[in-house]
Amino acid sequence: MTKVALPTSGVTTRLAWLQAAHLGPSLAVTTVAGLLAVARDLPPATLATAVAAVLAGQLTIGWGNDLVDAGRDRTAGRADKPLAAGRLDPSRVRVAVAVAGVACVVLSLALGWRSAACHLGLGVACGHLYNLRAKATPWSWLPYAVAFGALPGVLSFADTPPAAPPAWMVATGALLGVAAHLLNVLPDLEDDAATGIRGLPHRLGASWSRRLATALLVAGSATAVLGAAGSPSPWALGSLAVVAGLAVVALTGQGRRPFWAATAIALVDVTLLVVVGA
Repeated sequence: MTKVALPTSGVTTRLAWLQAAHLGPSLAVTTVAGLLAVARDLPPATLATAVAAVLAGQLTIGWGNDLVDAGRDRTAGRADKPLAAGRLDPSRVRVAVAVAGVACVVLSLALGWRSAACHLGLGVACGHLYNLRAKATPWSWLPYAVAFGALPGVLSFADTPPAAPPAWMVATGALLGVAAHLLNVLPDLEDDAATGIRGLPHRLGASWSRRLATALLVAGSATAVLGAAGSPSPWALGSLAVVAGLAVVALTGQGRRPFWAATAIALVDVTLLVVVGA
């Protein structure tokens, strides 16, 4: 195999680092955490610490994922993967994972032991469990369910006084997490299957994975609107009508429309999680 030279361009290298960190999903989870922190009206210092802790944890998961999958990505010819394509030095990425991991632990502990236990023991640990083992099994959905379901607790336990999140928020987060897993894997189904990865989406296939993701997202919307204490507001009930329309597109549309419709439902779910939980 021809060895690919590592880049010398600073801009190219920085882009490779961001790409290997799975920047999109990492920022999405961090943004949701920040919105939940704002909704709880956490003090600015606590909010900043929580967002930094979640981002550090996501960086360890993203870089860790590409380290674990480098061999498979190389076999599949994934030129979009910096480690597999030789654009990053694996030893440097391992150091970055360690540094981000230490930062994640320190920042999480600064939020209090309850929040730290929730973030490190459920969120970050499940992310690495998925990378190392679960992604190739029928249980690939479980780390996502646990990690996303735990996210509201990271913020509520960081509050003063610490408090457990309401059950509907945990359930909505878990449903959103499993749906995100199903949708996130869809573009890589063939490459994953060719290198021995057979998680739940690979066993269901693209069509059934999209349908299940849509059903879970609709269930998440209903849980957020109907599960919270008190009578639902008119706008919250109206959001269910919007979700129903998007679900029809997700289940019957052609081309990329089903994916974008499902993504729109996910955004509605996030909005409900934040606003209804405020």
